[in-house]
Amino acid sequence: MSGLVAKAGSQGFAGLPSELEQQPAPQISRIFAADGRTQIAVMYDEFRSDVPLSQIPATMRNAIVAAEDHQFYEHNGVDLKGVARAFVNNHNGGARQGASTLTMQYVRMALAYTARTPGDAVAATEDTPGRKLAEMKYAMQLEKELSKEQILERYLNMAPFGNGAYGVYAACQVYFKKRPKDLTVAEAALLAGMVKAPTAFDPTTDGGHPQATARRDYIVDNMRDLGFVTAQQATAAKKTEVSRAVTRAGSGCRSFFCDYFYRWWLSQQAFGANAYERERRLKSGGYRVVTSLDVRTQASARTEITKVTKDTNRNALMLAAVQPGTGRVQALAANRKYSPDTSRNKRHSDPELAARGQKGTYPSTVNPIITGGGDISGYQAGSVFKMFTMVAALENGYDLDHKITSGSTYRSKYVIDPGSPTACPGTHFYCPHNASPSLKGTYDMWTGFGQSVNTYFVPLQEQVGAAKVIDAARRFGVRFRAGSDAAIAGDPAGANQWGAFTLGVSSSTPLDIASAYATLAADGLYCTPTPVRSITSAGGAELAVGRPDCTRATSAGVARKALDAARCPVGDRARLGTCRGATAPQVRSVVGHPVFGKTGTTDGDNTASMVVGTRDVVVAGYLANPDWSAHRDPMRHDIVNPAVYRTVADYMHDRPRREFP
Repeated sequence: MSGLVAKAGSQGFAGLPSELEQQPAPQISRIFAADGRTQIAVMYDEFRSDVPLSQIPATMRNAIVAAEDHQFYEHNGVDLKGVARAFVNNHNGGARQGASTLTMQYVRMALAYTARTPGDAVAATEDTPGRKLAEMKYAMQLEKELSKEQILERYLNMAPFGNGAYGVYAACQVYFKKRPKDLTVAEAALLAGMVKAPTAFDPTTDGGHPQATARRDYIVDNMRDLGFVTAQQATAAKKTEVSRAVTRAGSGCRSFFCDYFYRWWLSQQAFGANAYERERRLKSGGYRVVTSLDVRTQASARTEITKVTKDTNRNALMLAAVQPGTGRVQALAANRKYSPDTSRNKRHSDPELAARGQKGTYPSTVNPIITGGGDISGYQAGSVFKMFTMVAALENGYDLDHKITSGSTYRSKYVIDPGSPTACPGTHFYCPHNASPSLKGTYDMWTGFGQSVNTYFVPLQEQVGAAKVIDAARRFGVRFRAGSDAAIAGDPAGANQWGAFTLGVSSSTPLDIASAYATLAADGLYCTPTPVRSITSAGGAELAVGRPDCTRATSAGVARKALDAARCPVGDRARLGTCRGATAPQVRSVVGHPVFGKTGTTDGDNTASMVVGTRDVVVAGYLANPDWSAHRDPMRHDIVNPAVYRTVADYMHDRPRREFP
């Protein structure tokens, strides 16, 4: 060491810092379904998962000593003879030697991980006398603070092993598909040999395979000479063929639910000041996340979708399931494959874009078509929005038995473009009509909602005030993602003239509507949708982020009344009044439990929607074309409805019957 000290100056060495700043190396975050067992994703920048020394066998510990530092258990962090030998050799022009002990190598890796700038990272690994001296002093101090076993544990959990594997646990997974405790002598020696130069000793490449084999054999011989294995064990280990196969662990999402979770995480300020910090924390923090995904419900939703449509259908059938009272999202399913590989996608639905060779987003997409976000603002949902008008009316003194008499067409006071096809002929007034000319007469909220009478709900909205209806929708979680919708909803004058709002012309998603209707089942508590049940840090602390976040959207009395009327469309019986007619009368008998819900259809059958709920779950489904809103395909309720109510039925199977309060 004297030569190095002379180069740097003895006073300089004494003045070097000795307290090593140590930070945990990046760890894998694991994402599980609600059962806590089914892993749905891993997230990482570096594939690493620390394991305690008790789970690292002596074979692996001995192999790394035999490979890198024979005197590990004798020196105090610095091998003085090795340093002197390397200095003389390097000074005389021989092949360069490093003489870094395992402790010094760990110090180098720790310094690199604590670097705050790229320059710091370079300085931590540059080959200079100053850097070597700093390593020595840090290593000597570290040996006073940690046992040899603790240093080995930290080293083996931090070291790179190539092919995207960092730390011994990841290396065992990538190269052998096993846990460290199950390593053989040959496998441990192969891994120990890679640390020195992961690329050069990569057994998967033509150039690296023979070098990896030779280095493994060299280490096995060292293990024999050091007394770690017998001669017979060494001979057997060297006869073992070195495999070229590896299993790289995929990072990231492979499902719409996982993507929803990922986007949710990036929106949480608790994880950082911006999306970059939040993503880095997810991919390096070693979190254990138990999500709200119900495996059985997810499988059921996907199965029910497959029964009624194909993944190659350009029209998307999208379902979202939410738990009332918590906002936990239990399933997100569509007739789409979540994948960035669009090579097999079909032509775009828009003929103009198709003519330019542009593909559609089916059967594969990574767009958040079920939950919204990014470029997805949602879809017109139709009459499921009538619920918001009913809630606003009940809040403003109108009761369920409030009667309105009208024909199959209604001339409203809402002013619109006289050229609009929905304008009364020769006027500038909005003139909605019912789905059937036979729908005319006197209705109350039970019968008007049950039969989805437009000419009841538009005048009811006039009486209450459209701005109040829009406010109710906002309190129930409607997001107004589309810029044009947000502009109208945010302008009091414009809001009060939005006559078609009650008929569901504002963009929304299945998750929006499932959460809104879940508010009724939760006695008026709106719970922000969350994909999380629990988040535990690498240190074992449970975080409060993602827990149910519920606010009172309306009174329990209003919620119960609105829900009572909402039993009518799906064939259930109201307790406070009388249903007369239903748009989906078979739902109650299929589900076999008390239910509520609504169907929805937009002009020209552009979208078909349905929402069905019990006290335990609410499922909303849309049938729409995510690529082209101006399409002319009629959306059919015999596709969307069965997928929704059968998913609810599957969820409620074997569950106790619970009546609404």
